[in-house]
Amino acid sequence: MALPPLTRRNSDLPLAKDPTSRFLMWLTALMVYLAALALAGALLVSDMTRRWDSGLAGGLTVQIMPLPDSAHAPPLEERTEAALTVLRATPGIATANVLSSGDVGRLLEPWLGKEAADPLLPMPRLIDVMTSGPVDTAALSARLTSAAPGATLDDHAVWLADLRRFAGAMHLAALGIVALIGGAGVMAVVFAVRSGLAIHRHVVELLHLMGATDRYVARQFESHVIGLTLRGGMTGLLLAAGTLAGIGHAAAGLHASLLPDLATSPWWAVAALAAVPLAACLLAALTARWTVLRTLESMP
Repeated sequence: MALPPLTRRNSDLPLAKDPTSRFLMWLTALMVYLAALALAGALLVSDMTRRWDSGLAGGLTVQIMPLPDSAHAPPLEERTEAALTVLRATPGIATANVLSSGDVGRLLEPWLGKEAADPLLPMPRLIDVMTSGPVDTAALSARLTSAAPGATLDDHAVWLADLRRFAGAMHLAALGIVALIGGAGVMAVVFAVRSGLAIHRHVVELLHLMGATDRYVARQFESHVIGLTLRGGMTGLLLAAGTLAGIGHAAAGLHASLLPDLATSPWWAVAALAAVPLAACLLAALTARWTVLRTLESMP
């Protein structure tokens, strides 16, 4: 009389002793580590773009440089007032405010250090402009150059568009990296499962004789792979968290605030990073199940 199908949840295959077990766990840790770093990089670029976009969108900056031939040029203050007159008479401009020398020095301090506060250092005058409608920047730049020699107009929209394109390229690169890592993980799981089936072929045949179905055998491998990839994924996530914490500590010393604070990241960004090992575990489980069922179907 045939034995009833096996329904116990404990493992009937000695898979933990396979040489591929440790390999799969550490490979998963490495892949989750790299995927988490790639995802974190994309999230950081997105946050940086959002902060700069919200702070600089719709803005212009006029820079009036000290001219070398000061004897034949109007004084810097006179040229600044002339630029303000042009700006305030231009339709579409809401406000135009001159930054103080202290503000300009603080902006340049991350690059020039304490010397940015030196009164003997020739400093440009900066005018912060906010628009309330469309502005013909080419015509405005020509009028500024005519009224205030040495004046240049910086349209934030131009380099914000470049920043958005860079962020989009970073997103595509991160997606490509994660896809490559996922493909490598699938191949690693297929290799490990096929090796396990080859090693334990006789045990699998014995289980079949005892009434075990292919799905039962697949669940054995699936549970084994879930345990390995979950441990490896959590290890990789912890390593990635340590790396990101180190980067955040180093970035905290940048007074220019070029990078966002990792400690104040939104909850969804943290949730996305935490989901990386879970996604790896789910992908590995599905791959293991599919590999076992396909392999057993081809076995006599």
